[in-house]
Amino acid sequence: QVQLVESGGGLVQTGGSLRLSCAVSGGSFSMMSMGWFRQAPGKERKFVAAVSWSGQVTSYAESVEGRFTISRDAAKNTVDRQMLSMKPEDPAFYFCAAWDRPAHTRMLLTSSRYDSWGQGIQVTVSS
Repeated sequence: QVQLVESGGGLVQTGGSLRLSCAVSGGSFSMMSMGWFRQAPGKERKFVAAVSWSGQVTSYAESVEGRFTISRDAAKNTVDRQMLSMKPEDPAFYFCAAWDRPAHTRMLLTSSRYDSWGQGIQVTVSS
């Protein structure tokens, strides 16, 4: 059974940076497609970023393009996301997700494709 644990959330000032990490256990990490989603209170869960099983292809939501970076570390079985230039619209619960198969990143924009989810971690942005 695949388990995902997010870390690194918290409070950051507008314009500041934050790094989230997702530790993956169980399954075959090297074959997993990975993604990050976020959900603000009262709103639906939305795609943020995804990385292919190889780590060579990434995809980002338009709202975070150029500010967020997703990467994976095969040696540590982690997926990290560097968030820069935080904006007032970025606060949310951020979720790490795994699809236990290689897939094209265009397929990773949809939350229903993912097999496993982390508990989520809160990110707050102060002005």
